[in-house]
Amino acid sequence: MIHSIQQLDRISDYVWQIPTSFRKDMNVPARIYATETLMEKATEDRSLEQLVNATTLPGLVGYALAMPDFHQGYGFPVGGVLASRTADGIISPGIVGYDINCGVRVLASNIPLEAAADQIERLNKALFRNCPTGVGRGGGVQLREREFENLLHKGGKWAVKAGYALPQDIDRTESSGRLPFADVSHVSSKAFERGITQLGTLGAGNHFIEVDVIDAIYDEEAAAAMGLELGNLVVQIHTGSRGFGHQVTTDYLREFQSAVKEYGIELVDRQLVCVPFDSSHGRAYYGAMNAAGNFAFMNRQVLAWRVRKTFDEVLKDAIGDTSLHQVYDIAHNIAKVETHEVNGEDVEVVVHRKGATRAFGPGFRELPKEYRDIGQPVLVPGSMGTSSWILAGTATSMSQTFGSSCHGAGRVMSRTQAKKSIRGGELRDELEIQGVSVQAGSLKGLAEEAPAAYKDVDQVVETVHHTGIARQVARLTPVAVVKG
Repeated sequence: MIHSIQQLDRISDYVWQIPTSFRKDMNVPARIYATETLMEKATEDRSLEQLVNATTLPGLVGYALAMPDFHQGYGFPVGGVLASRTADGIISPGIVGYDINCGVRVLASNIPLEAAADQIERLNKALFRNCPTGVGRGGGVQLREREFENLLHKGGKWAVKAGYALPQDIDRTESSGRLPFADVSHVSSKAFERGITQLGTLGAGNHFIEVDVIDAIYDEEAAAAMGLELGNLVVQIHTGSRGFGHQVTTDYLREFQSAVKEYGIELVDRQLVCVPFDSSHGRAYYGAMNAAGNFAFMNRQVLAWRVRKTFDEVLKDAIGDTSLHQVYDIAHNIAKVETHEVNGEDVEVVVHRKGATRAFGPGFRELPKEYRDIGQPVLVPGSMGTSSWILAGTATSMSQTFGSSCHGAGRVMSRTQAKKSIRGGELRDELEIQGVSVQAGSLKGLAEEAPAAYKDVDQVVETVHHTGIARQVARLTPVAVVKG
């Protein structure tokens, strides 16, 4: 157990390492990106122990990585990255996480804040009304089973044909909004039942829709390519695969508890349950996970369609141009097959990103042409009342972190702790005094997501910027928040 940062090797001001000599069963070292303040906080939970535990799994390459927003999760830290060879490595539902392809979408406008300031409260109420929120809440798009299967296979192509997406939206979505190995034959009927009514819904927990103003630009070239202008409004949408993805994870965690024994994999923590990627069990989970990932992309797509309609409804008569163009959409709970250079050789690996986002650098072929010279947009939401950030991926992230970066602020307080120490009504009043309009389905749920429950997102971004794994493009400040 690690109780002090003195037990770690300090590589630089922002990089720390746990060598394989720390524990005899480690197969690769663990590497952590964090300021000293963030590292001190990390010793208060089990996240470092979880990171070390994960290094014992077979087929790993490089390092088990923790981004600066990392904290204790199910088996593996939220904010963690782990890569294993496809040939002899593993895939793990717990290391992906329950909310498969939880992610963020950012839409940008040409609307200056001052032009819409007197309509923000009305806009926020309309967003809350038009975008269903809450635990288990349906009320989204009603689909028949055959069309739902079509969506799960085709992702973004389905959305364009159904009228929920512009072609540019798909170009500016990770993997073009379609994970190609989706296989609905490996999805349970219960997952279908839970997901089929939830398309276009926000959910609860840390999910949100937020209207922000761009209050600082740090990279003019990248900001111009992304259509970001100082003082204009943008919208963040943060949600995932809802009950569909949760059920897929539940199903495979249960199944793999017995399957892992067939493959002779020894676990130091049963929450790290895994199977060989190149096995019938591994391929089944990968197919189901890809289907859930496609659902999440389309869930955010339909919410984007609802947000655009709401902007038209509330602002069009007064402002005229209420169009919202997509900056990017990115997953941060996913496992993807990618090729990365390891010890001078290109190796095909399964990169697990749990509460970590892809941050591919300039020249990546999947990016739309307007982003190929600047790198992939990296979307980093803060917490209510604090900054959020838009960054860009770099060549350094490709060489150091399997093309990965942070995904948000990261918790420092459990939801139970937050509810005990923070009153939702008081928090709402404080935010409104700060100029942030708040719409929430529950005051208890609002308290769970208070800024005090999270790390300082500016320190998180400082870390990835100074280590070169992502660079600052623009900073956002909230003016309206919809919480599930």
